[in-house]
Amino acid sequence: MDTPRRERVGVREVALAAGVSLGTVSHYLNTPDRVSEEKRARIQAAIDELGFVRNSAAGQLRNGRNALIGYLAPEISTPYFGVVSEGVERRASEIGYSVLIASSHGDLDREVSYLDMFEQQRVQGILVAARHDIEEKLADIRERGIPSVLVSRQARTTDQPSVTVDDVRGGELVGEHLLRTGRRRIAFIGGPFAIRQVAERFAGLQQAMRSVPTSSIEVIDSPNRSLEDGVRIGRMLADRPASERPDAVFAVNDLLAMGVMQALVSEGSTRVPEDLAVVGYDDVPFAAASVIPLTSVRATRAGYGEAAFDLLFEQMTAGQRPTATSSHLVFQPELFVRASSAPIA
Repeated sequence: MDTPRRERVGVREVALAAGVSLGTVSHYLNTPDRVSEEKRARIQAAIDELGFVRNSAAGQLRNGRNALIGYLAPEISTPYFGVVSEGVERRASEIGYSVLIASSHGDLDREVSYLDMFEQQRVQGILVAARHDIEEKLADIRERGIPSVLVSRQARTTDQPSVTVDDVRGGELVGEHLLRTGRRRIAFIGGPFAIRQVAERFAGLQQAMRSVPTSSIEVIDSPNRSLEDGVRIGRMLADRPASERPDAVFAVNDLLAMGVMQALVSEGSTRVPEDLAVVGYDDVPFAAASVIPLTSVRATRAGYGEAAFDLLFEQMTAGQRPTATSSHLVFQPELFVRASSAPIA
Protein backbone atom coordinates (compact mmCIF):
# COMPACT_ATOMS: atom_id res chain seq x y z
CA MET A 1 0.00 0.00 0.00
CA ASP A 2 1.28 3.46 -0.87
CA THR A 3 2.38 5.64 2.02
CA PRO A 4 0.68 9.06 1.98
CA ARG A 5 3.08 11.71 0.83
CA ARG A 6 3.95 14.27 3.49
CA GLU A 7 3.87 17.87 2.30
CA ARG A 8 7.14 19.77 2.46
CA VAL A 9 7.40 21.93 5.56
CA GLY A 10 8.82 25.37 4.82
CA VAL A 11 10.25 28.23 6.85
CA ARG A 12 6.83 29.91 6.94
CA GLU A 13 5.37 27.00 8.90
CA VAL A 14 8.37 26.99 11.24
CA ALA A 15 7.98 30.72 11.88
CA LEU A 16 4.27 30.37 12.62
CA ALA A 17 4.79 27.43 14.97
CA ALA A 18 7.58 29.22 16.84
CA GLY A 19 5.73 32.53 16.98
CA VAL A 20 8.56 34.46 15.31
CA SER A 21 9.13 36.27 12.01
CA LEU A 22 10.53 34.75 8.83
CA GLY A 23 13.58 36.94 9.35
CA THR A 24 14.25 35.42 12.77
CA VAL A 25 14.07 31.90 11.32
CA SER A 26 16.46 32.99 8.56
CA HIS A 27 18.91 34.35 11.14
CA TYR A 28 18.63 31.12 13.12
CA LEU A 29 19.50 29.05 10.04
CA ASN A 30 22.29 31.32 8.81
CA THR A 31 23.60 33.41 11.73
CA PRO A 32 22.21 31.84 14.94
CA ASP A 33 24.30 34.09 17.17
CA ARG A 34 21.98 36.96 16.18
CA VAL A 35 18.97 35.17 17.76
CA SER A 36 18.26 35.11 21.49
CA GLU A 37 18.61 31.80 23.33
CA GLU A 38 14.89 31.74 24.12
CA LYS A 39 13.90 32.17 20.45
CA ARG A 40 16.51 29.63 19.31
CA ALA A 41 14.88 27.09 21.61
CA ARG A 42 11.41 27.86 20.25
CA ILE A 43 12.55 27.62 16.65
CA GLN A 44 14.40 24.35 17.22
CA ALA A 45 11.35 22.91 18.97
CA ALA A 46 9.19 23.88 15.98
CA ILE A 47 11.71 22.33 13.58
CA ASP A 48 11.71 19.08 15.56
CA GLU A 49 7.92 18.96 15.84
CA LEU A 50 7.23 19.75 12.17
CA GLY A 51 10.04 17.68 10.72
CA PHE A 52 11.52 20.63 8.85
CA VAL A 53 14.47 19.64 6.66
CA ARG A 54 16.58 22.46 5.32
CA ASN A 55 17.13 22.34 1.57
CA SER A 56 20.85 22.00 1.00
CA ALA A 57 20.80 24.29 -2.02
CA ALA A 58 18.91 26.92 -0.04
CA GLY A 59 21.40 26.64 2.78
CA GLN A 60 24.18 27.54 0.37
CA LEU A 61 22.41 30.51 -1.20
CA ARG A 62 24.40 33.14 0.59
CA ASN A 63 27.69 31.49 -0.26
CA GLY A 64 26.82 30.92 -3.92
CA ARG A 65 25.04 34.17 -4.80
CA ASN A 66 24.69 37.74 -3.69
CA ALA A 67 22.36 38.53 -0.77
CA LEU A 68 20.29 40.34 -3.37
CA ILE A 69 16.86 40.16 -4.97
CA GLY A 70 15.57 41.95 -8.05
CA TYR A 71 12.34 43.96 -8.13
CA LEU A 72 10.99 45.02 -11.54
CA ALA A 73 8.03 47.42 -11.72
CA PRO A 74 6.52 49.37 -14.61
CA GLU A 75 6.50 52.75 -12.84
CA ILE A 76 8.57 53.07 -9.69
CA SER A 77 7.71 56.77 -9.42
CA THR A 78 3.96 56.20 -8.91
CA PRO A 79 2.58 56.16 -5.35
CA TYR A 80 1.16 52.64 -5.82
CA PHE A 81 4.44 50.95 -6.72
CA GLY A 82 6.30 53.22 -4.32
CA VAL A 83 4.31 51.75 -1.42
CA VAL A 84 4.94 48.21 -2.67
CA SER A 85 8.69 48.76 -3.11
CA GLU A 86 9.00 50.26 0.39
CA GLY A 87 7.37 47.16 1.87
CA VAL A 88 9.63 44.86 -0.14
CA GLU A 89 12.76 46.76 0.86
CA ARG A 90 11.72 46.91 4.51
CA ARG A 91 11.20 43.16 4.79
CA ALA A 92 14.32 42.35 2.78
CA SER A 93 16.51 44.51 5.01
CA GLU A 94 15.14 42.79 8.11
CA ILE A 95 16.58 39.51 6.82
CA GLY A 96 19.80 41.04 5.52
CA TYR A 97 19.02 41.26 1.79
CA SER A 98 19.41 44.19 -0.57
CA VAL A 99 16.94 45.00 -3.36
CA LEU A 100 17.94 45.87 -6.92
CA ILE A 101 15.04 47.96 -8.30
CA ALA A 102 14.34 48.63 -11.98
CA SER A 103 11.53 50.29 -13.94
CA SER A 104 10.37 48.94 -17.30
CA HIS A 105 7.93 51.77 -18.16
CA GLY A 106 5.62 49.01 -19.39
CA ASP A 107 7.90 48.11 -22.31
CA LEU A 108 8.25 44.39 -23.06
CA ASP A 109 11.82 44.64 -24.33
CA ARG A 110 12.85 46.46 -21.15
CA GLU A 111 11.12 43.83 -19.00
CA VAL A 112 13.04 41.03 -20.71
CA SER A 113 16.30 42.99 -20.62
CA TYR A 114 16.03 43.69 -16.89
CA LEU A 115 15.19 40.06 -16.13
CA ASP A 116 18.34 39.05 -18.01
CA MET A 117 20.31 41.62 -16.04
CA PHE A 118 18.96 40.33 -12.72
CA GLU A 119 20.07 36.83 -13.68
CA GLN A 120 23.52 38.09 -14.67
CA GLN A 121 23.78 39.81 -11.29
CA ARG A 122 23.12 36.41 -9.67
CA VAL A 123 20.16 37.56 -7.61
CA GLN A 124 18.58 34.96 -5.36
CA GLY A 125 15.02 35.76 -6.38
CA ILE A 126 12.95 38.14 -8.52
CA LEU A 127 9.74 40.10 -7.87
CA VAL A 128 8.06 41.17 -11.12
CA ALA A 129 5.21 43.62 -11.67
CA ALA A 130 4.92 43.09 -15.42
CA ARG A 131 2.68 44.76 -17.97
CA HIS A 132 3.11 41.79 -20.34
CA ASP A 133 2.80 38.01 -20.12
CA ILE A 134 6.34 36.89 -19.28
CA GLU A 135 5.60 33.63 -17.45
CA GLU A 136 7.51 31.54 -20.00
CA LYS A 137 10.57 33.74 -19.46
CA LEU A 138 10.22 33.37 -15.69
CA ALA A 139 9.83 29.59 -16.07
CA ASP A 140 13.12 29.44 -17.95
CA ILE A 141 14.85 31.47 -15.23
CA ARG A 142 13.29 29.24 -12.56
CA GLU A 143 14.72 26.16 -14.28
CA ARG A 144 18.15 27.75 -13.81
CA GLY A 145 17.54 28.03 -10.07
CA ILE A 146 16.15 31.55 -9.56
CA PRO A 147 12.56 31.68 -8.24
CA SER A 148 10.18 34.55 -8.88
CA VAL A 149 6.86 36.01 -7.75
CA LEU A 150 4.49 38.02 -9.94
CA VAL A 151 3.28 41.18 -8.19
CA SER A 152 -0.05 42.85 -9.02
CA ARG A 153 -0.74 40.26 -11.72
CA GLN A 154 -2.23 36.82 -11.05
CA ALA A 155 -0.25 34.01 -12.62
CA ARG A 156 -1.82 31.61 -15.11
CA THR A 157 -0.12 28.51 -13.71
CA THR A 158 0.29 27.06 -10.23
CA ASP A 159 4.05 26.81 -10.78
CA GLN A 160 4.31 30.62 -10.85
CA PRO A 161 3.52 32.21 -7.46
CA SER A 162 1.81 35.59 -7.49
CA VAL A 163 0.48 38.31 -5.20
CA THR A 164 -2.34 40.51 -6.43
CA VAL A 165 -5.38 42.57 -5.45
CA ASP A 166 -8.99 41.76 -6.37
CA ASP A 167 -9.41 44.83 -8.57
CA VAL A 168 -12.77 43.63 -9.90
CA ARG A 169 -14.08 43.84 -6.35
CA GLY A 170 -12.43 47.25 -5.98
CA GLY A 171 -14.33 48.62 -8.97
CA GLU A 172 -17.51 47.02 -7.70
CA LEU A 173 -17.11 48.77 -4.32
CA VAL A 174 -16.89 52.13 -6.10
CA GLY A 175 -19.98 51.44 -8.21
CA GLU A 176 -22.02 50.28 -5.20
CA HIS A 177 -21.04 53.37 -3.21
CA LEU A 178 -21.89 55.82 -5.99
CA LEU A 179 -25.24 54.17 -6.68
CA ARG A 180 -26.11 54.27 -2.96
CA THR A 181 -25.50 58.02 -2.94
CA GLY A 182 -27.88 58.52 -5.87
CA ARG A 183 -25.34 58.90 -8.68
CA ARG A 184 -26.49 57.51 -12.02
CA ARG A 185 -24.22 59.01 -14.73
CA ILE A 186 -20.69 57.87 -13.98
CA ALA A 187 -17.57 58.70 -15.99
CA PHE A 188 -14.78 56.14 -15.83
CA ILE A 189 -11.39 57.80 -16.44
CA GLY A 190 -8.41 55.58 -17.25
CA GLY A 191 -6.54 53.53 -19.80
CA PRO A 192 -5.28 51.67 -21.64
CA PHE A 193 -7.54 48.66 -21.10
CA ALA A 194 -4.64 46.36 -21.98
CA ILE A 195 -3.44 47.01 -18.42
CA ARG A 196 -5.04 44.36 -16.22
CA GLN A 197 -5.78 46.70 -13.31
CA VAL A 198 -7.58 49.18 -15.57
CA ALA A 199 -9.70 46.50 -17.25
CA GLU A 200 -10.61 44.77 -13.98
CA ARG A 201 -11.55 47.99 -12.15
CA PHE A 202 -13.81 48.90 -15.06
CA ALA A 203 -15.34 45.40 -15.09
CA GLY A 204 -16.15 45.74 -11.39
CA LEU A 205 -17.85 49.10 -11.97
CA GLN A 206 -19.91 47.60 -14.79
CA GLN A 207 -20.89 44.67 -12.59
CA ALA A 208 -22.19 46.95 -9.83
CA MET A 209 -24.13 49.21 -12.18
CA ARG A 210 -26.07 46.36 -13.76
CA SER A 211 -28.25 46.45 -10.64
CA VAL A 212 -29.63 49.86 -11.73
CA PRO A 213 -30.74 49.72 -15.39
CA THR A 214 -31.18 53.50 -15.60
CA SER A 215 -27.50 54.11 -14.78
CA SER A 216 -24.85 54.74 -17.44
CA ILE A 217 -21.07 54.76 -17.84
CA GLU A 218 -19.04 57.13 -19.99
CA VAL A 219 -15.45 56.07 -20.67
CA ILE A 220 -12.89 58.88 -20.90
CA ASP A 221 -9.53 57.63 -22.14
CA SER A 222 -6.43 58.64 -20.19
CA PRO A 223 -3.47 56.45 -21.17
CA ASN A 224 -0.99 58.46 -19.09
CA ARG A 225 -3.05 58.28 -15.88
CA SER A 226 -1.29 61.42 -14.63
CA LEU A 227 -2.21 64.47 -12.55
CA GLU A 228 -1.92 66.59 -15.70
CA ASP A 229 -4.35 64.33 -17.54
CA GLY A 230 -6.78 64.69 -14.65
CA VAL A 231 -6.58 68.49 -14.82
CA ARG A 232 -7.22 68.43 -18.58
CA ILE A 233 -10.23 66.14 -18.22
CA GLY A 234 -11.58 68.13 -15.28
CA ARG A 235 -11.52 71.32 -17.34
CA MET A 236 -13.26 69.52 -20.19
CA LEU A 237 -16.02 68.33 -17.84
CA ALA A 238 -16.42 71.80 -16.32
CA ASP A 239 -16.92 73.28 -19.80
CA ARG A 240 -19.87 71.02 -20.55
CA PRO A 241 -23.47 72.11 -19.93
CA ALA A 242 -24.72 70.69 -16.63
CA SER A 243 -27.19 68.43 -18.46
CA GLU A 244 -24.34 66.78 -20.37
CA ARG A 245 -22.01 66.29 -17.43
CA PRO A 246 -21.70 63.06 -15.44
CA ASP A 247 -22.75 63.29 -11.81
CA ALA A 248 -19.76 61.17 -10.67
CA VAL A 249 -16.22 60.35 -11.74
CA PHE A 250 -14.38 57.10 -11.02
CA ALA A 251 -10.71 57.68 -11.82
CA VAL A 252 -8.50 54.61 -12.17
CA ASN A 253 -5.93 56.13 -9.78
CA ASP A 254 -5.70 58.95 -7.25
CA LEU A 255 -3.48 61.18 -9.38
CA LEU A 256 -6.17 61.41 -12.04
CA ALA A 257 -8.88 61.98 -9.44
CA MET A 258 -6.98 64.79 -7.73
CA GLY A 259 -6.24 66.41 -11.09
CA VAL A 260 -9.97 66.38 -11.88
CA MET A 261 -10.79 67.96 -8.50
CA GLN A 262 -8.06 70.57 -8.91
CA ALA A 263 -9.55 71.68 -12.24
CA LEU A 264 -13.12 71.71 -10.95
CA VAL A 265 -12.22 73.75 -7.84
CA SER A 266 -10.22 76.28 -9.87
CA GLU A 267 -12.97 76.64 -12.48
CA GLY A 268 -15.50 77.24 -9.74
CA SER A 269 -18.61 76.36 -11.73
CA THR A 270 -18.85 72.68 -10.72
CA ARG A 271 -19.03 71.79 -7.05
CA VAL A 272 -17.53 68.65 -5.52
CA PRO A 273 -19.39 66.60 -4.40
CA GLU A 274 -22.69 68.50 -4.79
CA ASP A 275 -22.60 68.58 -8.62
CA LEU A 276 -20.02 65.88 -9.28
CA ALA A 277 -18.68 63.20 -6.93
CA VAL A 278 -15.07 62.08 -7.39
CA VAL A 279 -13.56 58.70 -6.43
CA GLY A 280 -9.97 57.56 -6.94
CA TYR A 281 -8.03 54.33 -6.49
CA ASP A 282 -4.90 53.33 -4.48
CA ASP A 283 -5.54 55.62 -1.46
CA VAL A 284 -2.12 57.23 -1.64
CA PRO A 285 -0.93 58.93 1.59
CA PHE A 286 -1.93 62.43 0.48
CA ALA A 287 -5.44 61.49 -0.75
CA ALA A 288 -7.03 62.16 2.63
CA ALA A 289 -5.10 65.43 2.98
CA SER A 290 -6.19 67.05 -0.30
CA VAL A 291 -8.28 70.27 -0.23
CA ILE A 292 -11.36 68.09 -0.62
CA PRO A 293 -10.49 64.75 1.04
CA LEU A 294 -10.64 62.11 -1.66
CA THR A 295 -12.73 58.94 -1.51
CA SER A 296 -10.47 56.11 -2.64
CA VAL A 297 -10.00 52.36 -2.78
CA ARG A 298 -7.02 51.13 -0.79
CA ALA A 299 -5.50 48.36 -2.88
CA THR A 300 -2.13 47.82 -1.19
CA ARG A 301 -2.76 47.91 2.53
CA ALA A 302 0.10 47.56 4.98
CA GLY A 303 1.90 44.29 4.46
CA TYR A 304 1.36 43.87 0.71
CA GLY A 305 5.00 44.41 -0.28
CA GLU A 306 6.12 42.41 2.74
CA ALA A 307 3.84 39.53 1.73
CA ALA A 308 5.33 39.53 -1.76
CA PHE A 309 8.85 39.28 -0.34
CA ASP A 310 7.83 36.59 2.18
CA LEU A 311 6.40 34.46 -0.64
CA LEU A 312 9.58 34.90 -2.66
CA PHE A 313 11.74 34.08 0.36
CA GLU A 314 9.74 30.89 0.85
CA GLN A 315 10.57 29.86 -2.73
CA MET A 316 14.22 30.79 -2.26
CA THR A 317 14.53 28.53 0.79
CA ALA A 318 12.59 25.68 -0.80
CA GLY A 319 14.77 25.25 -3.89
CA GLN A 320 13.52 25.34 -7.48
CA ARG A 321 10.10 23.79 -6.90
CA PRO A 322 7.28 26.00 -5.52
CA THR A 323 6.11 25.02 -2.03
CA ALA A 324 2.63 23.73 -1.38
CA THR A 325 1.61 27.01 0.29
CA SER A 326 2.71 29.27 -2.57
CA SER A 327 0.07 29.42 -5.35
CA HIS A 328 -1.59 32.85 -5.45
CA LEU A 329 -2.20 35.38 -2.68
CA VAL A 330 -5.16 37.69 -3.37
CA PHE A 331 -5.63 40.78 -1.18
CA GLN A 332 -9.09 42.29 -0.75
CA PRO A 333 -9.44 46.06 -1.35
CA GLU A 334 -11.18 48.53 0.99
CA LEU A 335 -13.17 51.66 0.13
CA PHE A 336 -12.55 54.76 2.26
CA VAL A 337 -15.41 57.24 1.84
CA ARG A 338 -14.46 60.90 2.26
CA ALA A 339 -15.82 64.34 1.38
CA SER A 340 -15.29 64.09 -2.40
CA SER A 341 -18.21 61.67 -2.75
CA ALA A 342 -20.11 62.07 0.51
CA PRO A 343 -23.91 61.78 0.31
CA ILE A 344 -25.69 65.09 -0.27
CA ALA A 345 -28.12 65.96 2.52
